[in-house]
Amino acid sequence: MISGALLASCSSGKDTAAPQQQAPANGKITLYYLQKQGDQQYFVEQAQGAQEKAKELGVELKVVNLGQDANKAITELDAAVAQGANGVAIVVPDQAIGPQVIDKAKSAGIPLIASDDVIKDGTGAKAPFVGFNGSQMGDSVGTEAGKLFKAAGWAAADTKIISAYKQDLTVCTDRVNAAKSAFAKAAGADVQVIDVGTDNSPVDAQNRSGAVIGSNPGVKHWVVWGCNDENETGVVTALANSGVQADNIIGVGLGAYLDCKDWAANKDTGNKAALYISGAEVGRSAIQVLVDKVKNGKELPAETIAKTTIVNKDNYKQAGVNCT
Repeated sequence: MISGALLASCSSGKDTAAPQQQAPANGKITLYYLQKQGDQQYFVEQAQGAQEKAKELGVELKVVNLGQDANKAITELDAAVAQGANGVAIVVPDQAIGPQVIDKAKSAGIPLIASDDVIKDGTGAKAPFVGFNGSQMGDSVGTEAGKLFKAAGWAAADTKIISAYKQDLTVCTDRVNAAKSAFAKAAGADVQVIDVGTDNSPVDAQNRSGAVIGSNPGVKHWVVWGCNDENETGVVTALANSGVQADNIIGVGLGAYLDCKDWAANKDTGNKAALYISGAEVGRSAIQVLVDKVKNGKELPAETIAKTTIVNKDNYKQAGVNCT
């Protein structure tokens, strides 16, 4: 489930707003979902959820995979405007293009939703956002990792934490910083955290953490978290490949869509738990708020925040994790 919260905006008293787009006269509504890394499972499910909602509401949706190309994001946004888009949801490959993206949509009078990653205009004002609260997510991950560490009876002296994430992405830094604070509180211990910069893919997380593992031969126990499931599972794989036994790894993912594969296979794994997030629900919500704006004139909520829940091998199915 997702709850929306509309926050009032300040006005200078001057009318500087872009032309407001009206609902199309012919009743046909065409929306665009521009996604970074559209081949990642989370974003695949997001696109599926968005398409389901678009079909339910009787609107056309075009989904575009931007990969990690910020220039393509601008090009595809221009194309969407030229092709008569009535609304756009975008997951930017680089938050630095936020001002340009927002200005283009505003100039065209097209409602714009920032999905997953916050973007801001040149004054620092955020675009309407649909996704997750990064700090809350990190708090949940760190708390769960701390509880598992405490239950395992491990000592801080022979334990280290690997925190893997894309270090220039604010949603990632929000998550891992909150995880670090929450872990210390839940574990009641001061365990060294090693930050590993990645591109948020499992292969890069695995490769980059290998050197860290190799340079810490005296560590007996490892705790792992990251910006997403890709990071956490990549590090856990690197640990396993280095000969660390699953019983000596506490990995807490963020997504659950990759962690669950080990659970479904009944594998002895260092992936002990994960925070379940539903990309499909974010996709559905983005389409809903855009249609409400275009068709019904309802203002876009400043934030539409998705709920999350911790899952493990025992309850992931009941929680609805898609593990195909």
